[in-house]
Formats: sequence, structure tokens, C-alpha cells
Amino acid sequence: MWGTGNMGATAIRSATAFPGLRLTGVITSSPDKADRDAADFAKVDGPTGVAVSLDVDAVLAGCDAVAYMASGDIRPDEALNDIERCLRAGKHVVTPSLYSLYDPASAPQEWVDRLTAAAEEGGATLLVSGVDPGWANDALAVLAAGLCTRIHAIRCQEIFDYSTYDQPYAVRVSCGFGGAMAEVPMMLLPSIPTMVWGGNIRLIGRGLGLEIDEITEEVERRPLDADVDTVMGRFEKGTQGAFFLKVIGWAGGKQRVIVEHVTRIDPACAPDWPQPDEGVGDHRVIIDGDPQLTIVTRGDVPGGTRADGGNTTAANRLLGAIEWLSTQKPGIYDGLDVPLHAPLPSEVEATRWAD
Repeated sequence: MWGTGNMGATAIRSATAFPGLRLTGVITSSPDKADRDAADFAKVDGPTGVAVSLDVDAVLAGCDAVAYMASGDIRPDEALNDIERCLRAGKHVVTPSLYSLYDPASAPQEWVDRLTAAAEEGGATLLVSGVDPGWANDALAVLAAGLCTRIHAIRCQEIFDYSTYDQPYAVRVSCGFGGAMAEVPMMLLPSIPTMVWGGNIRLIGRGLGLEIDEITEEVERRPLDADVDTVMGRFEKGTQGAFFLKVIGWAGGKQRVIVEHVTRIDPACAPDWPQPDEGVGDHRVIIDGDPQLTIVTRGDVPGGTRADGGNTTAANRLLGAIEWLSTQKPGIYDGLDVPLHAPLPSEVEATRWAD
């Protein structure tokens, strides 16, 4: 495991029990985290016996695969270098950290060439899939489309109350909650949503025989009507309280594949916008077609929030791909290449059943 932050901690918890996997090492860049048991950063019962390490080479020497969970949104070059290093060392890599690689076919060619060369040199494979969660923005949408005779449009939607998502930088800085309405936050700046979700849109289109010829963005923001206190502190009246983001994939002049985020810091903000069916949030695949099909998914984990549950499904999608990737020829794979539930030997699969 590379990283001990929000996704790293989630993936550590999963890796300690995931069928067919054994956690052998955890990498950090923070000296204050070194030499501590990995359990200190994840909600697991008892110590893991795996100490967090600053020594990348030593950890890589003891593993077959790397779940790279360090952030890549504000340090993409560093993340690219790290992943390339792992591949050259012969380690299969799964990661959510390089948005552009969600769809390798439309990713920057320089990145594809570098990582392909590294994978071939090391005899390794790579899968990049998102945390929001990625499977809901690619594989699930394409699977659901197979249940329809005709399709007019596909909508992948997240509706969430971010007051339960205890990640102050992501919530306040990247998404802009609690910020001045006159200042557009980083995540909502023009072209950034397309950078993040454009790959998903193109991937869905490609999986269904459709070439996306244009991607546009629509953003609406609303202020808070009153102060709101959360686990991350106070969000003041008049600051950003909600946004409705649409990233729209067009083909032949028609809106065909749309990714939407309806995100609030308080459920009372923007009450006229779509609301979750239950609790603080859910993810949906909505197909306007024959039939009209809506699939709603929610993830909950013991002692955690629904955001933790969603992150767990995203981590498990990546961890579950490792066995399949290890049997493939070296190279880069995407969310449509890798089965959503990659087959495992029956004796390994049976360990998934809990007492």
C-alpha cells in the first residue's frame, strides 16, 4: 500500500481481509508516520504486524503488486513518477490517482508511452479507476446499458452531503464549501471537471460503440442560508453551500453520457435539486431508454460514514482487479477491460464469506 491518507487508510483496512491478498508493506512520505503499525491509520481490529516505511525500495522488494493511494490531484507528476517506478520494478499497480488514465485511449500520449514502456520493461500491468466511485462511472453504466433495448442518454449521478466527509482540504479548498461565492473553487474551474470525468464519459461511449465528439460543462452554485456546524468546523451563512455540476458528453449534437454531482455541505441547501433516496447520499446510474432504468447504490461500513462506504467499494474494485491483472500481458488496462468481479479460485472466493 502506497499512502496512508483517506484512501490509503480505507485500502489498508480492505487489504487485511481481501480474498487472495496479503498486506506486506505500507509506504509513506511522512517521517512522523514511519515505523508505526499500519493499523494506526485504518479501522482494523488489532495490529497488522506491518510497519509503515519510508523505504520505497525495501517495500517494493517484498510485494507483487502496489495499491497506489497517494493523492495525484495536486501532484500528478510525482504520482506519475511513483507509478512508473513501481511498474519498472515489476509490480502490478492499481490506483485512483491519475484522472487522465481513466480512459487510456484519450489520455496524454506521453503518459501512455511512459507507463506502457515501464510496464513492458517490468512485465507488469496498470489499472486506474476513480474513487467517486469509478465503477459507477464506467463498468456499471455499461453493464446496465445491456439491460436496455434502446438508449437515449446515460446519466451517472452522485448526490451527497459532504458534511459527513471529514476531509477538510478536499471539502473546503478543492470543492469550495465555506468559501466566498465570488471565488470559483479549483474543482469547478473551467476544464477541470472535464479533466477529471471526461475519461469516464469517453470510456462509456467507447464501451457502447459511441464516439463522444464534444464535452461541455455546466455548474450552478448556491450559498448557505444559515451557519452550519460540522465535524470540520463551521461553514458560514452566505458562503458556498451546494453545487450542481454536469459534465456532458455529446455525440451527433445530442447529450448522450452525463456525469452529475449534486453536492451539499448541508442537506437544507438547494432543496429543489435532486436529493438522495435515503440518508446522506447515494450514487445512481440512470438510463433514459427502453426501459427507463435507474440503479441506486449505497455503501455503508461499520462505524463509518456513507462516504467511507463509497470509498471502500472504490478501493475494493481496485484490489479485486489485482489477481486478473496478474494473468494479463504487460500494459495499461481500463475499467471496461477488467471484470467488475474478476474470477478467483473457488477456495479463495469462499474466504469472502464472513462468520
